[in-house]
Amino acid sequence: MGSRSRARARAKASAGSRAGQVPVRAGAGGVAAARAAGPAPAVPAAGTQPRPLTISVAVVVEALEGLLVLVAAILAGIDTSRGKSYQLSSGIAITIIGVVMAVLLGLVAAGLRHSRRWTRTPALLTQLFTGIVGVYLLQGAKYAWGVPAILLAITGVVVLLAPPSTRVLTVGLPQPPDRHKRRPG
Repeated sequence: MGSRSRARARAKASAGSRAGQVPVRAGAGGVAAARAAGPAPAVPAAGTQPRPLTISVAVVVEALEGLLVLVAAILAGIDTSRGKSYQLSSGIAITIIGVVMAVLLGLVAAGLRHSRRWTRTPALLTQLFTGIVGVYLLQGAKYAWGVPAILLAITGVVVLLAPPSTRVLTVGLPQPPDRHKRRPG
């Protein structure tokens, strides 16, 4: 093996050990030892953090709400096609708006999955509207839809406002430790 090859091998082994991988050494036992050690543990890239559980729950809640909006839009479309809508044009409009909203909720859920900071406000507004719709459904004795809507809204608000979610989804500079002390004035 030439000196360049050895230098590349050393650099590769050094880079692998910094990333949490098992260094591979040249020679008869090096490859076998590396294979026996198994795959290296996954280490997040520099500057990234693992997604908190609260964000994962928020993703599920948001996606489920989007799915429920899509189901409601499809049901509205079916009722419109059967002539059960107040007006044909309003039934079509409600169906189209419902499908568009379901797609937007899916985009918010995807943004939450990647911990995008812009998703916090739309996700919280989704929970507010889901809660309002849930109350109306309960008042109309539609308990099969109202109770899950209220539970989803409460769960969504709790996980989005939990400290791990707040740390990931809010923008801000580190605050000084004495920021709450009164200043002489």
